[in-house]
Amino acid sequence: MASSSLLSSKPLPFSSSPNPSSVALLPNPWLSFRLSRSLLARCSLVSRPSYAPHRIDDPSYVRIFDTTLRDGEQSPGATMTSKEKLAVARQLARLGVDIIEAGFPASSPDDLDAVRSIAIEVGNCPDEDGYVPVICGLSRCNKSDIDAAWEAVRHAMRPRVHTFIATSEIHMKYKLRKSREEVVRIASEMVAYARSLGCEDVEFSPEDAGRSDREFLYHILEEVIKAGATTLNIPDTVGYTLPSEFGRLIADIKANTRGIENVVISTHCQNDLGLATANTLAGAYAGARQVEVTVNGIGERAGNASLEEVVMAIKCRKELMGGLHTGINTKHIVTASKMVAEYSGLHVQPHKAIVGLNAFAHESGIHQDGMLKHKSTYEIISPEDIGLTRSNESGIVLGKLSGRHALRSRLLELGYDIIGKELDDVFKRFKEVAEKKKHVSDDDIEALISVEIFQPHVIWLLGDLQVTCGTLGLSTATVKLIASDGEEKIACSIGTGPVDAAYKAVDSIIQVSVTLLEYSMNSVTESIDAIASTRVVICGDTSLTSTHALTRETVHRTFSGTGAGMDIVVSSVRAYLSALNKMLAFRVAFASKAAPKISQIQSFQTT
Repeated sequence: MASSSLLSSKPLPFSSSPNPSSVALLPNPWLSFRLSRSLLARCSLVSRPSYAPHRIDDPSYVRIFDTTLRDGEQSPGATMTSKEKLAVARQLARLGVDIIEAGFPASSPDDLDAVRSIAIEVGNCPDEDGYVPVICGLSRCNKSDIDAAWEAVRHAMRPRVHTFIATSEIHMKYKLRKSREEVVRIASEMVAYARSLGCEDVEFSPEDAGRSDREFLYHILEEVIKAGATTLNIPDTVGYTLPSEFGRLIADIKANTRGIENVVISTHCQNDLGLATANTLAGAYAGARQVEVTVNGIGERAGNASLEEVVMAIKCRKELMGGLHTGINTKHIVTASKMVAEYSGLHVQPHKAIVGLNAFAHESGIHQDGMLKHKSTYEIISPEDIGLTRSNESGIVLGKLSGRHALRSRLLELGYDIIGKELDDVFKRFKEVAEKKKHVSDDDIEALISVEIFQPHVIWLLGDLQVTCGTLGLSTATVKLIASDGEEKIACSIGTGPVDAAYKAVDSIIQVSVTLLEYSMNSVTESIDAIASTRVVICGDTSLTSTHALTRETVHRTFSGTGAGMDIVVSSVRAYLSALNKMLAFRVAFASKAAPKISQIQSFQTT
C-alpha cells in the first residue's frame, strides 16, 4: 500500500519506558494471576507484521481491536474499577490483541485515570515476541474530548485517539441537529486537531454508517483522510445491516473513496439482530483489515461482535476467508472470557459459541458415540485450542486429604498459575469445600478461583454468618464483617427470608444507601452438595455518574458482584459484599478526583 503524503514522515514517538513522573499514578500490582508456562509453551506462534498506523504490510493480516473496556463496559451493571480494568488490559495483551480501546476518558475523571494507567503499564510492556499493543481512547468530535483522550493515552508507546460523529440522516437531524456541511467540517477539523497534538495514529468513525447515504459517506471519509486519519472505522451502530449489505458497504467504500489506499478500514458491528459476528466476517472478507470486537460479545444493548467467535471463525475457515489470519493467541481465550465475565458481572449463557458451558458438551447418545469414535465428527474446534483443559493429565482426584501441591498442580492443568497469598486463599476455601464433599470437581475449583481471584479490592470481608428461618417465625440473621484495618463489627437483623435478613444486617454495618437491582443464583454442579454461584447488581447514590459516549446522557453507575459457596446464604452475602466493595472503592476514587483535571463538556459544540 502506498504511503500518504498527508502523514508525517517521522517515526512514532515510541519511548523505551514510561514517564517516571506518570508511573506514580499507577496502582500497585495486585494480581499474581497468569497463565501457566506449560500452556504458553504449547501455544503456536502467529506471524504479526510490524505496526504502522496507516497500513498493514501483510495483506492477509487482520488487526483485532478490542473494545471490552469501552463499549463492553457500557452494558448495564458492567462497571469495573480501575484495578479491574488494568487486570483485564493485561490479559488482553497476553491474548495478543493489536489495539486495546481502554475507555472513554472524557466520561469521568476516574475513566481518564484508568486509561492513563493502562497506557503507562500495558502500553509500555512488550510481549514475548516484542509486540506492544496500541492503547486507544475514545472521544467525540470536540476539543475537550480529544484533549482528555490524548492526555490519557499519550503515555503509551503506541497511542491512538478514536474520534467519531454521526453521519446518518436520522442522527444528524434529530441528535446533532446539524447539516451535512457542518458535520464534515467538524469531523475534518477535529481529526486535524488530534494530529496537531502529536498523535500520529487517529481513528475516525462515522457513527451509524450502516444507515448513512453512500455518497455523503464517501465524501466525509475522503475529508478526514485529507485531515490525517489513519484508520477509518465503519460502524453498524444499531445492528441494522445484513451480512450481504455490510460486505457490500465495505467493498463500495474501498472502491469509491479517494485516498482509501492510505488508511486501514475497520468494522464495528452491534448485535441487535444477532448478526454482529456474521457482519464482521463479511466486512473482513470484503477488505476491512481491522475488526472491533469484545470478549464474550458484551456491550451496549444486545452487545458487540464477539472476539472469540470472530477469531475462531477466521482460524477455522481460513481457506474460505481468503487466507486471513490474526495475531491472537487462542490459548488465552477461556481465561480472558472468565476474567471478563467475573469482573463485568455478565455471565456467559451456557449455549454461547466457543466459551459457553455447553460449547463442548455432548449429551445425545448419537453424538457421544460419534465423539468416542472420532472427535472431529461433532467438534470443529478442539477445546485445547482455546485453552480449555478438562482432562485430568495427572490423574489426581482432589478431596479433603489433598494438599497444597496437588491443588496447585491441578490449577496449572486448568491454566491458572497462582502463587503467594492468592494460592493460600484458594487453598483455604478449597479445604472448606473438600471437608463437605467427597470429590472436588474442576467446576468447583473454578468457582473458588472466581471468588478468591476475580474480586475487587476488599474493604469489607465476611467473617461469620448465622441465620434462623422457617415457618415458625421471622427470619433472623447475625453477621460479622471484618474491615480492611482488621476491625470487626457485628449486626443482627430480621427480614422476609434469610438472604433479606442477612443483607439488612450488612447494610446496618456498612451504612450506605444502595438499591438491589438484580439477584440470581445457579448451581455450579448438579449434585445436592453443589457450590452455589450468586450474582447481584446494586445501584448506589446518584453522585456516581459518567457521560455516555454515544447518547451524551449522564449515566448512573451500577455495580455487580459474584460469590460462591455451598451455603446459599453465604454465597449470597459474598456476592453482595463483592458489589459493595466495588462501589465503595469506586466512591473513594471518585471523591479523590472530585475536582476534574480536564473540563467536561456535555455537548458536541466545538471550542
